[in-house]
Amino acid sequence: MPSSPLAPLAAAALLLASTALATAQDAKAGRAKASAQCAVCHGANGLSQHPEAPNLAGQVEMYLMKSLEDFRAGRRSNEMMTVVSKDLTDADIANLAAWYASIRITVEPAQ
Repeated sequence: MPSSPLAPLAAAALLLASTALATAQDAKAGRAKASAQCAVCHGANGLSQHPEAPNLAGQVEMYLMKSLEDFRAGRRSNEMMTVVSKDLTDADIANLAAWYASIRITVEPAQ
């Protein structure tokens, strides 16, 4: 029986779902880490306190993980983030990404 052309997509979706479930349970640890290390610039709830720091609330989890990994590895550069990210573990990165991705934000169009 030939495999469905959707089989690779189904496998990818399953992988993404299992990754999301694995990291989502660590949002509480990410919140604690963020309170101690990230809140000064990115705000207690991921809403930036400084014009040069982006809002992180509601950002896509995989994007946040990639960004932090890139800062840590030196593939992406920012004076503050290079220093802050160098000591983050893989678990710290996953936890932080889960925390910020779990924050729900709403957007309203301009009147």
